[in-house]
Amino acid sequence: MYFQSIDDKSECIGMYVDGKLYFDNFPENLKRTWRYTGSILDDEVEYAWLYTDGGTLAECCPNGYVEELQSTEQKLRAYIKTFKIAKVDLNDHCIFDLVPHDFLKRYCEVKNRITEHVFENYKKPANYQHLCDVEKLLYKIRYNKLNLNTEDCRHLMLSSIDRTKAQELVKNYSYIDYNLFGTATGRLTTRPGSFPILTVKKDFRKLLKPNNELFVALDYNGAEIRTFLDLCGYKQPAHDIHEWNVRNVYANSLSRDEAKIEFFAWLYNSDEKEPLSEVYDKNTLLKEWYDGEYVTTPYKRKMYIDDRRALNYLIQSTTADRVFEKAVAIDKMLEGRKSFISHLLHDEIVIDFHNDDRPLIKDIQKTFEGDDDYLSTIKAGKNYFELKELGI
Repeated sequence: MYFQSIDDKSECIGMYVDGKLYFDNFPENLKRTWRYTGSILDDEVEYAWLYTDGGTLAECCPNGYVEELQSTEQKLRAYIKTFKIAKVDLNDHCIFDLVPHDFLKRYCEVKNRITEHVFENYKKPANYQHLCDVEKLLYKIRYNKLNLNTEDCRHLMLSSIDRTKAQELVKNYSYIDYNLFGTATGRLTTRPGSFPILTVKKDFRKLLKPNNELFVALDYNGAEIRTFLDLCGYKQPAHDIHEWNVRNVYANSLSRDEAKIEFFAWLYNSDEKEPLSEVYDKNTLLKEWYDGEYVTTPYKRKMYIDDRRALNYLIQSTTADRVFEKAVAIDKMLEGRKSFISHLLHDEIVIDFHNDDRPLIKDIQKTFEGDDDYLSTIKAGKNYFELKELGI
């Protein structure tokens, strides 16, 4: 049976089913809807939005419902504009307490029709379950209110430009809202209105404080190089990957920084260089994961791409999905606890960490590194700018 959640907040529990609104005693067998919301607890529910690679309702709407969708979305935008003028924060209210129920029925019905159209005409992605798990995690992050303030940020107050920017960030942003489908490779972007965690200057990270005692950040050592080795079936070095290259590839003829620059210049360019090509075999790797048109990763993400960028897409996408997989696993470890995942930054997972959960630190890092032993570092600090490595 098709249904729609009326509000996307977990505490705003209301469903539209078969022409009616329900706020308790929900019908059974509600199995298909447009998109995940926190009020949906049934793991068997399927989400049309994931079938569409993040398409909008308008992009997926069948011709017979275009006018109705345009009319209802225009009306919804008018309501939201009115709430903003009245300084009503929708994060603090359930939309079904503010909007006429007859309108909600009309809007949810057209969403039902679009949802049905998607399930009948779109192919289920091979990586659907992975996408579903990640979207549920990003939903949790979206509703974790950030602790942003200028305390201990004197360095940001010394210039008018930095001071204005810091005040803008503190005043205007409260949440991180990631876009799961913002890039072809799966690497995250943020939506308009989100705190710009992926692009904000490092100095401004000091504005971001934990809600608990500490931020604990897990980060891979040379993530993309380790992904290359993993895809080739090689055992992971147990120490710094760039130092490993210095010794095993360059016979100590380069410094660590020189080896790092040399490797990435080679990795994403078409030219072959010895001795790198003797250890890292691009061609064999691409033969396994690229068919000349599509890269298909171990996480079943399929991307149409040219020869020049195929390796780049394979490595970046596989690394991104590995981090998502580990973040989902760590999130499950933290269920029912005071600590929670604050945000993700490329190959880094940042936990808003409560002292009561200190016994979990080693297990969390072990989960992050996985059975294939991707070496990682773990850092902690009282803001997101000043993180110091923990000696675990």
